[in-house]
Amino acid sequence: MSEAEVYVIAGVEPEVGAYAMAKYSRSALSMRESLRELDGQKAEKFLNTFYFQYGHRSIADLAHVSFALERLSILAAIEVVDEPRWDGQERSTRYQEFRRSGYVTPPELAGEAGYAGTVEGLLAAYAELSGRVEADLGRRHPRPEAMKEEAYRRALRARAFDASRYLLPLATATSLGQIVSARTLEQQIARLLSSPWAESREVGGALKRAASAPGAVPTLVKYTDPSPYLLESRAGLREAAAELLRGVGVDSTPGVQLAEPAELEIEVAASLLYPHCHHSYRQVVEAVGSVTAARREELVELGRAGRGAHDDLLREFQAGQPFQFDILMDIGGFRDLHRHRRCVQLHQGYSPAHGFETPAAMAASGAEAEYGAAMAAAGAWVERRGGGAGAYALPLGYRKRSLFKMDWAEAAYIAELRTGAGGHISYRMAAWEMYEGLRRRHPSLARGLRVTDPREASDPLVR
Repeated sequence: MSEAEVYVIAGVEPEVGAYAMAKYSRSALSMRESLRELDGQKAEKFLNTFYFQYGHRSIADLAHVSFALERLSILAAIEVVDEPRWDGQERSTRYQEFRRSGYVTPPELAGEAGYAGTVEGLLAAYAELSGRVEADLGRRHPRPEAMKEEAYRRALRARAFDASRYLLPLATATSLGQIVSARTLEQQIARLLSSPWAESREVGGALKRAASAPGAVPTLVKYTDPSPYLLESRAGLREAAAELLRGVGVDSTPGVQLAEPAELEIEVAASLLYPHCHHSYRQVVEAVGSVTAARREELVELGRAGRGAHDDLLREFQAGQPFQFDILMDIGGFRDLHRHRRCVQLHQGYSPAHGFETPAAMAASGAEAEYGAAMAAAGAWVERRGGGAGAYALPLGYRKRSLFKMDWAEAAYIAELRTGAGGHISYRMAAWEMYEGLRRRHPSLARGLRVTDPREASDPLVR
């Protein structure tokens, strides 16, 4: 019979629990014995020594805290969840009606003429066209006898929201919950405090205050401040990207491109520049490949500018993955793929320059003209505003570009999961194009993947 003893640790403050677990590597005491001899002051002293002085950052992985973040914009929510080790849930645009949620006015747009009218116009179109699409779906797809009325209505509403969500502006108010380790939280707060968006900086400050409360992780977040490394490297790379790509027309071809392998030095330099432009990854790689090796070294050094003693290298340095997908798709669909965190994701900014998608259900309902007018009006206002905080008025149907780097297992997982019937057509098509890229490059391996062609007719009542 095994002599192993297993028991749950409950009712312990996160920092005290982290201290007790960290003691395993430094003491022969059992967990019960460690907890009995512990108090908050000992935990704080221990963490100050080993976490901050000695840099043993893995200790903070042992303390987890739950948060609720409410009444933030979708734009800020995307910023919040952009952590590789993030766990949480956000309100679903498929299952909830967002008109009643309202919207956020960021500090940069307070009192700005035209902002409220643009956003309110989008939300009004969202409400009206949701109803029209739902009614049209009901006419074309009568309720099966075996399906209960409540389930039928729920399925129709979900499909209608799938189409009307394209109209929701990034300003739309949402809510999310997260359960994160103190280490992820520390990185998240520093990143948010360094954000170019004022709302995200405010959310970062609110997270820090909440985490500093008794019973949370006050010791582990007390030194979280804006990151000089992020701020300095971002400024230099933005300037370098503008200089290198000056005169190169932006490729706005929608869809997925599987990048050809590049030399590691070229990949790293291109990855550093990619988030600071709107060009395709192929265009950035070609531009980087056209300069001298010395210039590429200078670009890489810009990615290290301002790095402190305990700063991890930028995410862009995570290079060498065999499969790199440059994806230009609607913002709403991007948010669905954003949840796949077992890969490296690099994101470009928001712009109306790449145009917008028109969902088939919107066209089928006869609402394509009204939809197009609302989308075009919002895009025109954002363009006149000159970017920046104007992006809050950009609808989720406009396209943005992201680079996803991964191994074969993750690429296969996304292809199988996200092409499945019942999913949103936007990410189903993106996942199918990823699969097509895999099939062309490795046909024998791809034959074993269990994918579903989204171009085949599917029942909208099945989810």
